[in-house]
Amino acid sequence: MDFLSLTIVLLAASSLALPIFQLKSDKRSKVPAYILLAVLSASLILLGANTLTPSSGTSFGGLLSSDVLGGFFALVTVRVTLMVVLASIESIRGANRPVYYSLLSFTALGMVLLSYSQDLLMLFISWELMSLPTYALAGFDKKRVQSNEASVKYAMIGAMSSAIILYAISLTYGLTGTTQIIPAVRAIAAPGSFNLVASVAVLLFVTGFGFKMSIVPFHMWIPDAYEGAPATVSTLLAAATKKAGFIAAIRVLLAVTTLYVITQNPMFTIANVLAVLALLTMTLGNVAALTQKSMTRLLAYSSIAQAGYILVGFVAYAYSQQTNSDFAQATLGITGSLFHVLNHAIMKGVAFLGAALVVLELKRGDVQAYDGLAKRMPFTAFTIAVAFLALAGVPPLNGFWSKLLLFLSVINGPFAWLAVAGILNSAFSLGYYAWVIRRMYIDDPENPQRVNEPTTFIVIFGVAVGLIIGLGLFPQQVINFASSAVPNIFPR
Repeated sequence: MDFLSLTIVLLAASSLALPIFQLKSDKRSKVPAYILLAVLSASLILLGANTLTPSSGTSFGGLLSSDVLGGFFALVTVRVTLMVVLASIESIRGANRPVYYSLLSFTALGMVLLSYSQDLLMLFISWELMSLPTYALAGFDKKRVQSNEASVKYAMIGAMSSAIILYAISLTYGLTGTTQIIPAVRAIAAPGSFNLVASVAVLLFVTGFGFKMSIVPFHMWIPDAYEGAPATVSTLLAAATKKAGFIAAIRVLLAVTTLYVITQNPMFTIANVLAVLALLTMTLGNVAALTQKSMTRLLAYSSIAQAGYILVGFVAYAYSQQTNSDFAQATLGITGSLFHVLNHAIMKGVAFLGAALVVLELKRGDVQAYDGLAKRMPFTAFTIAVAFLALAGVPPLNGFWSKLLLFLSVINGPFAWLAVAGILNSAFSLGYYAWVIRRMYIDDPENPQRVNEPTTFIVIFGVAVGLIIGLGLFPQQVINFASSAVPNIFPR
């Protein structure tokens, strides 16, 4: 736990110290970015060391638990933040850089605390520490009306979802007398403990986390927020903070899946509810993405669809717990979900950063701007193409393996139809991904002049493409790592 404590102190110190640079005469200095890069790099090393030697108990009065599951999400979210900071060196300009990087540091701190939270109130406070800075970051480009609109919409939806989660926490405390996640879950899910208030609490958690994870029908804020926010901030929202919603759902919702029904009707089991949400999310996300003319909105709806795939693993786990069936299917499902969380962070993160560079250099964000992009920005075009193929699940890229695990986890049971729906949706998504790739490599550009691609972006693109291909060719180590985190969901 010492490594985790050092990480928390380091991120907290940088969050508070970086605004000092705002008081200096040279407010446009890149020094805050370099400081945060160093802090995040050190945090990654400390979190990696902490994950390799996780403690079996809790710390900070039982508020945090240094387990593999928390380490997995913390490593993913901090790595994405590091990637965003590196890209921001070239893309974020103006006199408010120190504040920008301080907000990023606060968000990273909130995500780390959220990953390890073992108490409902700690989870809520960490969530707000992560979310509040992102409301300001979404509206960071104050001169753009879309950026201001994105900030307001995001803040309103965020406040509403936080209120829903807080109400669910209050009901849980009233029922169980504790805010510790595991004791509260054991009390709610105990045999014979079914009652209407417990069902309402579970449904409120589903709704609150649904907004955070952007699953249908709680997704409406995503396209406007992603399109209006600076592209690097959209990367953070899609590839990092959204993943924090999944760790919270895993900690709370999946642990309570031993509660067989959430109403007196056995049709409304948690597994059934999650299955319907997964189907709606992946289908609506892909269908809506096909009609978009803005690349950012296309990526936003694609991100919604990917959330639907991740939910498939939740369904496998919930069904296994509720029926006391083969736990191997539950392990396979959550392993697939965790692996896809990591893959999505890489694939979607680098796709958003590719779109960010196109906006930065070409001053356009519509899909037509990608005509002939391979001739003007070859590194960017190749990176987006690889990321899109991975998102569609084309082998041997990393997205193929995580989707395979997810679909296999439900293929032998009553939710086999969900696996079929996932395969059909993946095939359908290849249509709009291939449409953009065709534009980049076959269509002629309006202006054939070569465009500069900054070194920082090329470095990010190279690392991301290497991970996409490398994890596709050698996925076993990550699969084993994700599988080792499954027992942390609900310690027996």
